[in-house]
Amino acid sequence: MDRLAELPEPSQRAAPESAAALTVPRGDHDLNPDLYDPAGPLRDAAVLVPIIDYGDRLSVLLTRRSEELPDHPGQISFPGGRVDPGDSDAEDAALREAEEEVGLTRDRVRLIGRLDTYVIRTGYCVIPVIGLVAPPLSLQPEAGEVDEIFEVPLTFFLDAANRQTHSRVFHGKTRFFYAYPYGDYFIWGATAGMISNLAEVLRDRDLVTS
Repeated sequence: MDRLAELPEPSQRAAPESAAALTVPRGDHDLNPDLYDPAGPLRDAAVLVPIIDYGDRLSVLLTRRSEELPDHPGQISFPGGRVDPGDSDAEDAALREAEEEVGLTRDRVRLIGRLDTYVIRTGYCVIPVIGLVAPPLSLQPEAGEVDEIFEVPLTFFLDAANRQTHSRVFHGKTRFFYAYPYGDYFIWGATAGMISNLAEVLRDRDLVTS
């Protein structure tokens, strides 16, 4: 039976609490170094990386953002958003956003750690929080925010052969990004970068065991 072991504590992974604590984080600049501006203003955000434990298999829950959103419409993402003043920390923000966006309640999630902070070129400093999710689930996409909820087997992302590198011309410059094409879904950009980090952590530390 596959299981996901505990990740190291955030303090051991040197995961900063906010943009102000950053040195050189991961981000869209990983493949495009000129995109990183250490002096640029950043807004704190958090996402939940939900891994559903079915006992004999693990899957990653993802969403397709609404086409009506002004930022990243129609793209694949994890549930998440800005850290609000009322949130106690990134974990609290990630859990709140997941409940708002897909109806995933806190009592179904066991937090097991963080990934590396990820900076998005649009000015967000994102802390990805990993949660092990216990089915059965009754999920509902938030109207106007999420068009679809779907799952991808964790084993798909753990196979390094499934990570691709693509490029597009953006504002006259060629930009590179990671991508995971899966069926009708094209998972790319920041979400693919965070998934790549997740796969690296799990493979390197042998945290997925049988």
